[in-house]
Amino acid sequence: MSGRALMISALLAGCAAANAQQRFERTLPAEMKADYRVFSIRCSKCHSLARPLNSGITDERAWERYVSRMRLQPGSGITARDVPPIMRFLSYYSRQTLAVQGRP
Repeated sequence: MSGRALMISALLAGCAAANAQQRFERTLPAEMKADYRVFSIRCSKCHSLARPLNSGITDERAWERYVSRMRLQPGSGITARDVPPIMRFLSYYSRQTLAVQGRP
């Protein structure tokens, strides 16, 4: 594959990911959208959003440890003020995941 074809392929993949993220954000309740934005901006700085969302973590304390660890990573940009909205979103996401799985 030529360099140009690779570049076009990467651009299309990026657009598809951005569209999927926008579709996901539209399905969120209004009160979760601002928290999701903080999560998506901060957490995508170092890795894809799929990493935490597909982690299988549903325990609040596990999320607290995870977010605290990520906050300490150099260049993460996660501030103490970012932690509450990130935690609210992850708690919401975990509850939704458990509900879909039919678990309390």
